[in-house]
Amino acid sequence: MPDTPALQSSLHAELAAQLDQLATDGLTRRRRTLDSCCQPLAVVDGRELISFCSNDYLGLASDAGLIEAACAGARRWGVGSGASHLVSGHLLPHQALEERLAEFTGFPRALLFSTGYMANLGIVAALAGRGDAVFADKLNHASLIDAVRLSGAESRRYAHGDLVALERLLAASSARRKLILTDAVFSMDGDLAPLPGLLELAERFDAWLLVDDAHGFGVLGAQGRGSLAHFDLPSSERIVYMGTLGKAAGGSGAFVAGSQTLIEWLLQRARTYIFTTASSPLMACALLASLDLIEAGDARREHLRQLTGRLHAGLAATRWRLLASSTAIQPVMIGDNHETLAVADALYERGLWVAAIRPPTVPKGSARLRISLTAAHSFEQVDKLVAALRELA
Repeated sequence: MPDTPALQSSLHAELAAQLDQLATDGLTRRRRTLDSCCQPLAVVDGRELISFCSNDYLGLASDAGLIEAACAGARRWGVGSGASHLVSGHLLPHQALEERLAEFTGFPRALLFSTGYMANLGIVAALAGRGDAVFADKLNHASLIDAVRLSGAESRRYAHGDLVALERLLAASSARRKLILTDAVFSMDGDLAPLPGLLELAERFDAWLLVDDAHGFGVLGAQGRGSLAHFDLPSSERIVYMGTLGKAAGGSGAFVAGSQTLIEWLLQRARTYIFTTASSPLMACALLASLDLIEAGDARREHLRQLTGRLHAGLAATRWRLLASSTAIQPVMIGDNHETLAVADALYERGLWVAAIRPPTVPKGSARLRISLTAAHSFEQVDKLVAALRELA
């Protein structure tokens, strides 16, 4: 049904004006359609580009073994689960994956979610509400920010990675229940949260600690077991560990790992788990194969570290400022929205696809290029990016 003239002249006019303002501010987002699978060589509009945009950190998204596992899973279990986990959609591959994830991360139990966003929304609302307080790093992912808003709990934010500020907030709080929220690897800066200090504060002030390890799971720690393993932290009963399966694991979905009591509570109370259809069983089959590759993936992780060092060394003598990140996320700070877009466009014309990140994803005045390296990139591809950035500098 076409829009009525009245709707076009009022509601649509308001949206059109706001869209124009986004363009003026250099904040318009553009979606590109790929004609290729997730890999370093991307085909867009018939043109081949080297992509530095994906979070496929270990290069598993198009791995032949995972593809075969997914195909075998589809032949055995079908395509869809047909229902939510708590009705009839929890199939044997889901159960096997949860048990494998618990063993892999060192926790007693794990619970699958359809996405990391849904996992965070479900966790926070199930653990905190009116009368409770949530203490969150100011640079946390949008899913954690939205989760706090939806929970109805008191929101207290602390400066990025500032344990002293967090300690003051916790000490001053009289909330009945306290929940600390943090990314493990911050998705736009690439730096790590001070997890040992956060756990110590959680223990001292009787608080939960939710660790969102979306960008650390599979990449950091012994055998890719994540950021907790990177810091050699125990699987404390205070920790609520969330990991995503659509980044280093190469598939889709997410999981939460923790104590038996915690996971049972989330199964009973997390609305984003209860009221949604379970993910495809073929994905669970693929992810079981992925965990084997992650566990045996030291060579992939070492190659990724070498790529990171090569990028830093290549740009060291230029005007480009890389943030202090030792992870696969390598932000190049520029500042101005329009200049960031111009540099990204210039790289694109040279056959290099790098994401231009602007507010509100990052704070105002901190627009940047977000270079995402993967184990599937070659030294030559990174060298080509370095050469182009040196030319543009």
